[in-house]
Amino acid sequence: MSIEAERSNFIWDAIDEDLKAGKYERVHTRFPPEPNGYLHIGHCKALVTDFDTAQRYDGLCNLRFDDTNPEKEETEFVDGIMEDIRWLGFEWNGGLFFASDYYQQCYDIAEDFIKRGLAYVDELSQEEMREYRGTLKEPGKNSPWRERPAEESLNLFRRMKAGEFPEGRYVLRAKIDMASPNINMRDPVMYRILYKEHHRTGNDWCIYPMYDYSHPLGDAIENITHSLCSLEYEDHRPLYDWVVEQAGFRAPHRDKLGALTHGPRQIEFARLNITRTVMSKRYLRRLVEEGYVSGWDDPRMPTLIAMRRRGYTPEAIRDFIGRVGLAKADSTVEFALLEHCVRNDLGARVPRVMAVLDPVKVVLTNWEEGKTDTLTLENHPDHPEMGERTLRFSRELYIERDDFMEDPPRKFFRLRPGGEVRLKGAYIIRCDEVVKDEDGRVTQLLCTVDLDSRSGSPGAERKVKGTLHWVSAADAVPIKARLYEPLLLDDEGVNEEGDKKDFISRLNPESLRVMEGFAEPVALGASVGDTFQFLRVGYFCKDRDSTPTHPVFNLVVGLKDSYRPN
Repeated sequence: MSIEAERSNFIWDAIDEDLKAGKYERVHTRFPPEPNGYLHIGHCKALVTDFDTAQRYDGLCNLRFDDTNPEKEETEFVDGIMEDIRWLGFEWNGGLFFASDYYQQCYDIAEDFIKRGLAYVDELSQEEMREYRGTLKEPGKNSPWRERPAEESLNLFRRMKAGEFPEGRYVLRAKIDMASPNINMRDPVMYRILYKEHHRTGNDWCIYPMYDYSHPLGDAIENITHSLCSLEYEDHRPLYDWVVEQAGFRAPHRDKLGALTHGPRQIEFARLNITRTVMSKRYLRRLVEEGYVSGWDDPRMPTLIAMRRRGYTPEAIRDFIGRVGLAKADSTVEFALLEHCVRNDLGARVPRVMAVLDPVKVVLTNWEEGKTDTLTLENHPDHPEMGERTLRFSRELYIERDDFMEDPPRKFFRLRPGGEVRLKGAYIIRCDEVVKDEDGRVTQLLCTVDLDSRSGSPGAERKVKGTLHWVSAADAVPIKARLYEPLLLDDEGVNEEGDKKDFISRLNPESLRVMEGFAEPVALGASVGDTFQFLRVGYFCKDRDSTPTHPVFNLVVGLKDSYRPN
């Protein structure tokens, strides 16, 4: 959702009402990722919503890492997430924070809850706790330790913090209502014992707050006005409000900059689901750890670090998020829409070059050996300011194997025996003879060139129906081209709510194909990250795996646009 693309939505309508009612004097949002993996395209919806909302109201947006689970969190992911956000064009003008910044405050508030009879130390096992919790149709029942005296719970909680007990021996639970129709309100766990080194606090703590407890407190402590989150947190909102209210943050007060606030308000929106795309950090981690992809930045992955490597642009991703918009009901977006946005963005900004990915050699029998002709081609047909380039035309060339057929169907306007085509920016050629190896595979096409048909010359007005791209064998740069398809075979995506069947069985074995071909000399001098349109093939981005003599290019997106808006 960009401000330009989305003039209003139900979230901004709600904020307008809050401002009009005088509940807040400044809009202050936050983006709260967990540093246990890299951001993926699904996170972008929340990210763009948080930052664009603050920008719309001339407010503030914080970046706060939810680092309450030291088992899977790493500094690598913290650094990567910050780089992703800046790449998308945002800056956290409200400040950089971590949930771990508030460990002591969260602990102090937890002690206060115990003293006020709002929390107790429980010793039910996880299995017993599930049994006591009840179901959607049946209420839960109280733990035998629910009425433990506050002094005893406080003593045990302090000993938990001191590291006197093993993991799983005790937890701290909020005392709310075991008969609540909302299971999240049935005495949720606030703290658990966990002996894991934290990426920031080391071994200072052996008890860690649960997300549903620490997150609302983080929002309240930072004076966040609007906590914007995806729809799966809607059922958690009563617990969010309970924690904020019981901690004393609902009373009108001034933030650090003097603006009036009434504590944070949570507003939910539908999450982003995309066809044929894995939208679960847990499942993406599995793909990495089990070797189905080469890493978090494998260009097939929907992570931003992978999209950046593949050649997607931040402008295209923000355009995509803007077109998806905000809604209150979950839906699934076509992967083709994302490709459409990428294609639209690259079409106007990247130069054109020629590359042949599955080459077959063409020998011009009536072209003098050693002779070359220097041709001038435009770098972009719609942008003359992008300049021109020169290419050498010689006796031996390469064209795409698919651009020749011995027995073609009707309306095949490429090369055939006895047929003619124009080579882009060059000459008209005719196929006279087909050379094959012992297995019947075409190895060469012996052709003649119409020497009077040079593009731009008086004889160039002779027309033929087909125009092919080509590369001169004398100047051809060998390249490796990686061609990508979506990771999943079927249209149904995969998100955090689980998969109807093991998603590994749905992985597309053709998600990566590697081809060895040739390109114009410009490919050799290109920098990593430079993107070109390979004429008649697609958009390709030079990859970091390139060597000085053998460039590697990733397919960003093909030329054919299959997206059809409803």
